[in-house]
Amino acid sequence: MKLSKTVGVLSAVLTLALAGCATSTDNGGGGSGDGSGGGKVTLRFQSLAFQDSTIKATKDIVDSWNADHPDTQVKYVQGSWDSVQDQLVTQFQGGTAPDIIQYESAATTQFANQGYLADLSGSLSDDVKSAVSQDIWDTVTVDGKVIAAPTLLQAYVVFANKDLLDKAGVQMPTGDTWSWDDFQAAAKATTKNGVYGVGWGLGSPTATMMSMGMNFGATYFDGTGTDATVHVGDAELALPEHIHSMAYDDKSLDPVTLTQAGSDVMTGFLKGKYAMTVQGSYSAQTLAESAPKNLHWVAMPLLAADTAEQSANPQTLSVSAQSKDVAGASEFVDYYMQAQNLAKVAEGDWLIPASSTAADQVAQDTNGENGWDTILAARQYLKAAPYQSVTNYPQWKDQIATPAFQKFLADDISSDELAKDLEDGWDQVNQ
Repeated sequence: MKLSKTVGVLSAVLTLALAGCATSTDNGGGGSGDGSGGGKVTLRFQSLAFQDSTIKATKDIVDSWNADHPDTQVKYVQGSWDSVQDQLVTQFQGGTAPDIIQYESAATTQFANQGYLADLSGSLSDDVKSAVSQDIWDTVTVDGKVIAAPTLLQAYVVFANKDLLDKAGVQMPTGDTWSWDDFQAAAKATTKNGVYGVGWGLGSPTATMMSMGMNFGATYFDGTGTDATVHVGDAELALPEHIHSMAYDDKSLDPVTLTQAGSDVMTGFLKGKYAMTVQGSYSAQTLAESAPKNLHWVAMPLLAADTAEQSANPQTLSVSAQSKDVAGASEFVDYYMQAQNLAKVAEGDWLIPASSTAADQVAQDTNGENGWDTILAARQYLKAAPYQSVTNYPQWKDQIATPAFQKFLADDISSDELAKDLEDGWDQVNQ
């Protein structure tokens, strides 16, 4: 997600505009954080859902909770991925943060390090805890404290035009993963007659590099917090070099797409311009709902080199430590995480539930159709990545890594220059 930058004046105005965002109680309760003031409590839940189906699923959860909890009501507040970062900074500093906050694990860490998020370790039920793997819990654990509940995840998936692959004699993979060598061979074989083998929207490339780089053993960071350092060696350069080679050596990847958004490339895939496209797994929704009837598309197994691992950067629900009813807000988070509830949200967003029981429910509801079997199978390969424990990663990503990767993918700098830019840039932002 692109996070907007606000200036000091706008932040000050926003602080005033959001002054009513804190928990309210009918007796004016205090700020003890334990809900001990008594009386009816209204908790504010800032949701970042943006698709109609997901908004409905989320509001249904809120309505169901409210019907069962007359003394602890939850008010749905619509937020936006585009502004949530700056908004939360302002709200936490002003003491007006929502009680329940939707975000993502990599960005949530910074607020936990500042003491703004409640520890959910003792508040979530055993069923919820056991349904989420330790690898995923690790993405929301800071200094031994669980600072959020992981809800939904995405994986990067190759979507393919099966007819074009069949005509080129490409053998369809039958296992849980698909090798990078076979992927590149398929891209070469299907590049013909004005069609590129691959279109890959990498206008904002850093998240993909951090995640799929794990296929080759890339870590990028040593250490945690502000003590972390950046190193860029062969493992870190492997993914960008593979992509660069496909675009400029094999010419099996349309280099123009490397400057575009994934949605722009998906439009080209739907029109038959590319035999394959690498997209977030949620793009299966676009294909299921918008693909022409004569486009026979498939979701391929996850790409694998040394491993098929990708980073687990789940969407999250956190509880503000400033809330006047931390216990009530934590109980709502646990309620949201119940299998039936989380499954409906996942189906609305076409994302992977962090919970195994919710994933089983999605598999049952969808019968694994429209790519869901492949998407859900990706869950086992999603792991915590080092960058998620690094305080100044968001700044490095926006200010250093993204422009450096963009220059490399445009063939403007070499691999050595890319490595130097990434390492030197970290020293600039991690002051």
